[in-house]
Amino acid sequence: MPSTALPPQVSPPEFALSPALPHQIGGAEVWAFPVLPDDDGPLLGPGADEAGDALGVDLLAALEASRATGRAGELTSVPVAGRAAGDAAPDGPGLVLLVGVGEATPTDFRRAGAALARATKDRGNVVTSLAAIAPDEGLGAFVVGAMLGSFAFHWRSDGPKERPVAQIVLAGVDGDGADDELARAIAHGGAGWRSRTLATVPANLKTPAWLAEQAVEVGEETGLEVQVWDDARLEAEGFGGIRAVGGASVNEPRLIRMDYTPRGATKRMPTVVLVGKGITFDTGGLDIKPSESMLTMKRDMSGGGAVIATMAALRDVDCPVRVIGLVPTAENAVSGSAMRPGDVITHFGGRTSEVNNTDAEGRLVLADAMAYAVSELAPAVLVDIATLTGAMKVSLGQWTGGYFANHEGLADQVQAASAASGETTWRMPLVADYEDKVASGIADGDNAAGGAGAITAALFLQHFAGDVPWAHIDFASAAESPTDRHEWTAGPSGWGPRLLLSWLGSDDPLAGIV
Repeated sequence: MPSTALPPQVSPPEFALSPALPHQIGGAEVWAFPVLPDDDGPLLGPGADEAGDALGVDLLAALEASRATGRAGELTSVPVAGRAAGDAAPDGPGLVLLVGVGEATPTDFRRAGAALARATKDRGNVVTSLAAIAPDEGLGAFVVGAMLGSFAFHWRSDGPKERPVAQIVLAGVDGDGADDELARAIAHGGAGWRSRTLATVPANLKTPAWLAEQAVEVGEETGLEVQVWDDARLEAEGFGGIRAVGGASVNEPRLIRMDYTPRGATKRMPTVVLVGKGITFDTGGLDIKPSESMLTMKRDMSGGGAVIATMAALRDVDCPVRVIGLVPTAENAVSGSAMRPGDVITHFGGRTSEVNNTDAEGRLVLADAMAYAVSELAPAVLVDIATLTGAMKVSLGQWTGGYFANHEGLADQVQAASAASGETTWRMPLVADYEDKVASGIADGDNAAGGAGAITAALFLQHFAGDVPWAHIDFASAAESPTDRHEWTAGPSGWGPRLLLSWLGSDDPLAGIV
């Protein structure tokens, strides 16, 4: 029987900067220009007038004919007469795209980048002046949007259905700091791409062992130290939550540890620990899910994927603190060795949990990793990230993740990173009055608290954070995009790395905390 292997995947576009405007750059298949709303009708951005003159095309008339408004991501396509699609020549392209940038915020530029990328798939290049009018952080947002809007995954025998545009030239850009902003944006977009890819890989390949192999490869590529606990070591060291969840599967569980140390680190440098849920497939266990609810469960390791992708990019964003990433990974399956409702499991460090819902498994593996972090790693800050509860989607809808925090300074950092990254969050309360819901009559805690499900899940985990500043990010609400929308592509979203990198790549990620 042939081995299961992932076919070669497409790559995101490459980017280049140029001080020249599009009409001054030869060999382009597509020129693209920004469109800004105005009370007297939309306005065209840098180079559009010169391009219209060079091509003999009235671009403003094209906008008027299409009733364009200039809203972010709106596209007007203007084929150039006498040229077939894909033609490129020194004297002009075969297509001009006019792209709305709305109020010209970073969010608008992110959406414009995604729209442009979708409109130029299967082309060799596009030269655009959109970034020439970008505000602070707007160039980076445009690049991230273009990268993630290009995302594709395939497992077809005849290759991918379509490919991202090969190169995007950012024309009219000649300012200080543009190279650094571009490099940082490529790191953010690349982390989102990696996380989305990991979440999209089917579970017949993506076992806990496979996910650990990806982490090892990332470590080799990016200079991280990586350790992997196999099932025997997990048993020997008392990781009862991870082993209970993974005990029913032929694919044994793992714990992944990835260590990043910045250049010039001292022994006194504080450590941030990230913990990502790594359930490679979730049937629900004996409390089995309905079939429709199981369809997306290959991406129940999205929190772990976000941690792996974040760790891979820390050096690229010059993260100034030591970071350790932990990914407890298991497959929640059904067999004669499955954990049962009513079982009591012992976590790393000795705290016990009564299992009254085998489909509330994520908190059991997170608890082990958090307890290990607090006991063994002396973290200054602890952040866990997971697709944890359907209740979060009920609370916040499709596009917003929720977070809880026991420290105001950390809450402020998460909120600021959310706003900067475009991965939207809303702070949720740790309601002390609900503590009785996570209490058990026979164990230290109950994994199946009812009621306000997202809150009680956070309360369950809080017991494993000790007195460490801790944040819990539950993005079950944002883990799956039903359609292509802005930088999100239909399917697993790969949500999380941009938020974490915006925080950890800032000048002082521990300001207000340590």
